[in-house]
Amino acid sequence: MAMTLRLDDDEQAVLRAMAEREGLSQHEVARRAILERAERIGHRDDVHDAGTRAVTRYSALLERLSQ
Repeated sequence: MAMTLRLDDDEQAVLRAMAEREGLSQHEVARRAILERAERIGHRDDVHDAGTRAVTRYSALLERLSQ
């Protein structure tokens, strides 16, 4: 699926510089940035969920330790 990405001049300059530095097309740099962001968000959500499960599982212990 094709799409148009609208960038201001500063954003375009950053994208161009990144592409040149990495030896990739601007398209590839933007595509990878999207995938990396999705991966980070997924990881953050996984960590949050694990923390929530741990607090639930060990709530009695955490309460005793807080006293």
